[in-house]
Amino acid sequence: MGFPVSLRIDDEDVPEAAADGLFAWLREVDARFSPFKPDSEVSRLDRGELAADGLSADLVEVLGLCEEYRVATGGAFDARLPGRGLDPCAVVKGWSVQRAAELLAASGATRFCLNAGGDVVTAGGPWRVGVRHPERADRLCTVLEITDGAVATSARYERGDHIVDGRTGRPATGLLSVTVVARSLTEADATATAAFAMGAEGIEWAAAREGCEVFAVDAEHRVVRTPGLPVAT
Repeated sequence: MGFPVSLRIDDEDVPEAAADGLFAWLREVDARFSPFKPDSEVSRLDRGELAADGLSADLVEVLGLCEEYRVATGGAFDARLPGRGLDPCAVVKGWSVQRAAELLAASGATRFCLNAGGDVVTAGGPWRVGVRHPERADRLCTVLEITDGAVATSARYERGDHIVDGRTGRPATGLLSVTVVARSLTEADATATAAFAMGAEGIEWAAAREGCEVFAVDAEHRVVRTPGLPVAT
């Protein structure tokens, strides 16, 4: 899926096959949902080769989440941008990594940290999760303390202006970075991406979502953090 994945398990009796199954699932997701692979289910749907009633339950769930966030953001978050093909990656990443964490937990793991391209799911803990400075790769803005939860960050520092505001069709530039803490990475990752697409107004929108805490840096370098943000001491 174009990002590194690392896993730490602190339980002593979790079988090695559990980690193998987790990575096998992520490889399967890449094959099935990548818009960059011509034989994926997403690409076939986009070309009109699949009918709505012939989609897998997983893709139906992903498309439902895409629509939920499109409506919630007034179109700022959109998996079908004008002039582009269907691209549900902004939902698929968090959704698939959260499912991977659930597979790991079902195998008996109770204390682990799964890091997928900087987005993190934890169990047990507490775990300390650093939030990178949006303009200095060698610095952190803050360190969070997470137990049984998830952290996701959307920013411009890795891939430039890659997040587009679906309402305008132009890159979203109102924020430098936005980090969301939530119970699941499905929620944290999609909310962070959607908030970034909305620009400055996305901070308040994300903070108002149930169970979400936010740390954001806007284009004027102002820092906003919600009162319940679990900052490490």
